[in-house]
Order: sequence, then structure tokens, then C-alpha cells
Amino acid sequence: MKKALIIIDIQNDYFENGTMTLVHSDKACRKAKLLLDKFRAEALPVIFIQHIATRPDASFFLPNTKGAEIHNTISPLKSEKIVVKHYPNSFRETDLMQYLEETQITDLVICGMMTHMCVDATTRAAKDFGFTISVIGDACATKDLEYNGKVVEADEVQNSFLSALNYFYSTVQTTEEYLNQ
Repeated sequence: MKKALIIIDIQNDYFENGTMTLVHSDKACRKAKLLLDKFRAEALPVIFIQHIATRPDASFFLPNTKGAEIHNTISPLKSEKIVVKHYPNSFRETDLMQYLEETQITDLVICGMMTHMCVDATTRAAKDFGFTISVIGDACATKDLEYNGKVVEADEVQNSFLSALNYFYSTVQTTEEYLNQ
């Protein structure tokens, strides 16, 4: 077993004054920092996923903007891998799988943003590729969604997606549970 931490899209646009502010993004970022500190202290691989928008109608993560930058609370070290992606699934048209194979990673610890989109898509793809996955739920954030004219609050979205991922695709834990195991 060799594990790596994957931090998905913890970028400035998801925070207050960003163009796509999420609910509890600050809290999730602080929890991700605790995970990052643990992985760095144990000299384990850390992979940052950075979404850069390529769609003409995109309103956030625009190329060469402050909003697309990785949040300074968790700034990558020069030695840490950054994977740039353009789709919710971090494996799609990136070198993530090649990197994981080359470094013989078998287990992934995943956190980041948005739970209902990129965290979900990446976790499901990783499971399909045969990885063992822990999703750290309180180190993830999402937003209110709308369906059939009804607002689904972020906490409901978060709980729904994490509970679905916990069934087959991953083990969902809190930061505290993960750090104390």
C-alpha cells in the first residue's frame, strides 16, 4: 500500500469575494491544511488538482486570474505535483493516472471542492481504476443547488453526495477520524 493526498480545486474563486463562493469553503480549507501538514510531515505524496476553465461561457477559474490560483492556505511546494484539468473528473485528459502509476500509488485520500461535482467525479473514476479511497468529508465544500424550482441547501447536497460515495466508492471520514487512526 502506498497512499497519496489529492487536494481538488481549492482555488480562490470558491472563497468569499470569489466568483463562485461555496458554503463552508474556509472551514474545508482549514481541514485540508491539517491533512496536508500530516502528509508533508510523513513525506507522503501530495497532488494538487487545479481547474482552469476552457469553456467560452465559463464564469470562474478563468485562465491567468487570481480566482484560478490555488488558495494560499495550502500553497503547493515546488516538489509537489500539480495537475491542471479542464473537466470535473481529474483523470480526464490529464497526466494524473500516469503519475499515480509511476509512483505506485494504490490508496488515495481525497478532499477539496466542489463535493457534488469534481470530488464526486474524481472519486468515482478513481474507484473504477481500482484505487482504495478515503474521502475526507469535512475537508470538502459545496454550494446550494436548484432542482425543479426547489433550492437544495449546501448541507443537504454535501450529506447526499458523501453518503452516496461512502456506500461503494470510498470510506468517508472526518479529518479528525482520519488523523487519529
